[in-house]
Amino acid sequence: MASQTVQVTEVIPRRMTRLQFIDFTRGLVMVLMAWDHASNFWNQVHGGIEGIFPYRNPNLDLVWTLARFVTHYAAPTFVFLSGVSLALSVHKRLSRGDSQRDITLHIIVRGLLLLVFEALIVSPAFDLPRYYFGVIACIGVGLIIFSVYRRLPATAILAFSLIIILTQQWVDLSFIPFDVAWGHYLRRIIAEPGLTWHPYFTLYTLVPWFGVMGLGWTFGSFLDGFDREKLPKLKTPLVVAGVASIALFFVVRLTNGYGNLVRRWSMDILDWLYISKYPPSIAFLLWTLGGMCLFMAVGIWLQEKGWSDKNVVGALHTFGRVPLFFYLIHLWLYRLRLPKVPAPFYLNLWQTMAWWAVGLVALWLLSSRYEKLKRRYPRFLQYI
Repeated sequence: MASQTVQVTEVIPRRMTRLQFIDFTRGLVMVLMAWDHASNFWNQVHGGIEGIFPYRNPNLDLVWTLARFVTHYAAPTFVFLSGVSLALSVHKRLSRGDSQRDITLHIIVRGLLLLVFEALIVSPAFDLPRYYFGVIACIGVGLIIFSVYRRLPATAILAFSLIIILTQQWVDLSFIPFDVAWGHYLRRIIAEPGLTWHPYFTLYTLVPWFGVMGLGWTFGSFLDGFDREKLPKLKTPLVVAGVASIALFFVVRLTNGYGNLVRRWSMDILDWLYISKYPPSIAFLLWTLGGMCLFMAVGIWLQEKGWSDKNVVGALHTFGRVPLFFYLIHLWLYRLRLPKVPAPFYLNLWQTMAWWAVGLVALWLLSSRYEKLKRRYPRFLQYI
């Protein structure tokens, strides 16, 4: 009996670690996201709103531009991996005998809760109205749509996702009235981000972010059927996909035509790096999703080396296993003041980086505690 117990405790962790590269990738970009938000709360010259404004901020030098540019990986990876996690979760529930109805209801509840979190926790952190449609709300609506959309074949979802992303510049919503509240908000949510009509602010539109989630679903469905003993063999395809995507980014930016919602005004590196995030242009997604592929390849390599639970890498895995908790907590930690209260002072670059690092230590402690709590009460905390 004792030998059987030992055998079980040895096998379970090994099975759990087989997709740890997903946690690594998610945790890595969440650390970058934390930097972006810490900078947003405490820097007067923080860059942002790329795409809504066609011109870059002339007050940003190369250092500040790079400090913002490196955070672009966060949202695309976060949305993509939401699709991956959804696919893996659905296939797992189907394999254990859950009904399609129960799975659909579970996904809808998850999506609705994300909308509630956006309105009650996220929006106040940014001093934005509760109607603000940010990344959490976008993922929430995406989940609700996917509760039905997932019944399509994976190949169809892949094809539709690529079509959504590649044809986003042709979306014409002129048939929806723009001078009434419901029409304005609907257009903002679907494909026209903007901050011009309070309180109907939108940065993360369904087109093309829903397409990015669809790509994630396709990859998650592939992983579900993949022989995980052969996981190391995924490194090469991921590296090839990542390098090819980044190479295409340079081609698209060089041609300065289709795929650039914000065009270059010169060959200056600052103009090269000013790419549209709101909405995400093809150039933006080529760069960020290409980088994500490379991050996943690194995650698989670290997993092979047995470094998944060591030092900084272990902390990244912890963040990646509790992404929603991390997201909701980190906003209020870095904000560190009540809603509607302006920052009492601003920090320079190095002071902000120090505050970001201190915050990461606190977030690691909180995330570790929460992860243990979630394992203890999985049913009660399944949605966070």
